[in-house]
Amino acid sequence: MMGGPGGVQRLFGQDTLKPKNTGATLARLAGYFKSWWPALLAVVVLMIIGTWTQVTAPELLGQAVDCYLSPQASTQAQIPGLSTGVKNNCWFTTVSTTRTTNDLLQGLGSLVLITIVLYLVGSITGGLQFFMMTWAGQHVLMKLRLDVFKHLHRLSLGYYAQNEVGNLMSRITNDTDALQQALSFALVNVTSGVLLIVWIAYKMLSLSLAYGLLSMAVVPFMFLATMWFSGQARKAFRRSRQEIGNVNADLQESIAGVREAQAFSRETENIASFRQVNAANRDANIRAVAFTSALAPVLEALGYIAIMIVTVAGGLALLRDQPLFGTVVSLGLIVTFLGYVQRFNQPIQQISVLWTNIQNAIAGSERIFGLLDTVPDVQDKPDARPMPHIKGRIVFDDVWAEYKPGEPVLRGINLVAEPGQTIAVVGPTGAGKTTLVNLIPRFYDVTKGLVTIDGIDVRDVSSASLRRQIGLVLQDTFLFSDTVINNIRYGRPEATDEEVTAAAKMARADQFIDRLPNGYNTVLGERGSGLSQGQRQLIAIARAILSNPALLILDEATSSVDTRTERLIQGALEQLMSNRTSFVIAHRLSTVRNADEVLVVLGGEIVERGRHEELLALKGRYYDLYMSQFRLEEEREPPARVAHVAPATS
Repeated sequence: MMGGPGGVQRLFGQDTLKPKNTGATLARLAGYFKSWWPALLAVVVLMIIGTWTQVTAPELLGQAVDCYLSPQASTQAQIPGLSTGVKNNCWFTTVSTTRTTNDLLQGLGSLVLITIVLYLVGSITGGLQFFMMTWAGQHVLMKLRLDVFKHLHRLSLGYYAQNEVGNLMSRITNDTDALQQALSFALVNVTSGVLLIVWIAYKMLSLSLAYGLLSMAVVPFMFLATMWFSGQARKAFRRSRQEIGNVNADLQESIAGVREAQAFSRETENIASFRQVNAANRDANIRAVAFTSALAPVLEALGYIAIMIVTVAGGLALLRDQPLFGTVVSLGLIVTFLGYVQRFNQPIQQISVLWTNIQNAIAGSERIFGLLDTVPDVQDKPDARPMPHIKGRIVFDDVWAEYKPGEPVLRGINLVAEPGQTIAVVGPTGAGKTTLVNLIPRFYDVTKGLVTIDGIDVRDVSSASLRRQIGLVLQDTFLFSDTVINNIRYGRPEATDEEVTAAAKMARADQFIDRLPNGYNTVLGERGSGLSQGQRQLIAIARAILSNPALLILDEATSSVDTRTERLIQGALEQLMSNRTSFVIAHRLSTVRNADEVLVVLGGEIVERGRHEELLALKGRYYDLYMSQFRLEEEREPPARVAHVAPATS
């Protein structure tokens, strides 16, 4: 059953996603079940056995009445197909006028015992089929989640730029949750319900076509009532979810802006606003629950009407001793049909309600498979070879790049970086600086032209072997919910503790790490919460130092660090960049003025290039940038005093 109002709300309270290609999706899901086909076969066998027990039990109750409680009725051949003296419908005795009371009691006892066994077998098979289906379903879901997780790591960065993370997360959470409910609950109930309805309908119609049709007269009304009430409930729950969204939004905004609310004495107005959205949510939920609460009694009433029809029609025929549309009616036949009707009505509600769950599961599977079918923009060639050890000569040859077709971000970029050189890239926001450096580790592919490292096109080597030799420190540092030491050794898991601490000292991160509660074994919060932005940046720099890369990319690596902290790590960065080809995107003058070449990028093009002093002398774009930003920094900056730093080990 639905498990009470909460279960009904869980089923009705979700948007019904209509599957687009049910057959193809089910066939693809079936492929995931191939490895666990014995469990599915067991589920089918158990389902057939369980359904057989439910269909047979009413028949045995009818026999108990006609064969043992009212044995005289059976001798009058009132049971369809029963002939005197033949062990036919009565399982444990022959129909005869010579049966003694002891024979009847013995037969009745055997029939009661077998009926109890049937109920026990039905309960056991029901529990086993749910367990086996859940067991197989959980294995399938585990593999499906793993496939999605692997594919998310293979997708290019361009895909993430065009798709929200929350939407991608829903593929692993919401969509798989809908599939899980269907596999472990809805699918078994719907399948067994359909089998039970078909089997009972066949049994009733085979016993008496007219009596069977009469018994099922209310079935169309049950379906109509279920569909109408479920449709109205679903609309109401959709409105309820919108209102609870408003409640959460209002709550989040009020908590986040509590300082402003108190500063401007807006507490009363905020409370009034929250009271309004909270009341709207209450009203929407009451309306939704009203429809779900009304469905069960309506179906129950229709079920009682069906029972009444069976009882009245059969009882009148029995009392008048007249056939019912040509069928001889016995008391046992009426009891059998009453049992069939009760079992027939029960799965109708389940099927009507759970079908929504199945549709959601199939639609969710389509979304999951749609993600798995997404082809990464950046893929290794079939014959891609490992990248040899990088010496560091990087060439951009007439490079064009774009995120959207027809909208180039880079236009005709040409540059050469010799091994060991530091290339500084400057320019306004949106000029294409980050896109330029992202082409080196091949996070994106060029639209035209080529990028080579030591004469090798980056598209001809495997991405993993290329990126392992490139160190990357971004402006928006990402730290994992793990220990400090594991965050530093993230790019080199085999590094020893001594190597980690040496890298931290070189990055000037050891001082604040030692002050943490558990030092290097301190577990950081989500995205490094608990640390300042500058401290997170220092850990990221230590991570890059430890990986000992052949190439180094610093994307505004010191932009979130204060001037004092920057002076502390500047020497370490210079030591790290020595003898390594480095690309630096920076808004700090200290990094730019020591670069071997400065590239001024504007509108996706390199408009100026040269050393710091040369570009100042030109009084062009770089001069304007220097006068508006770097000059003020230079005037504020006291002479740097950099401590001696031990040389980096290769």
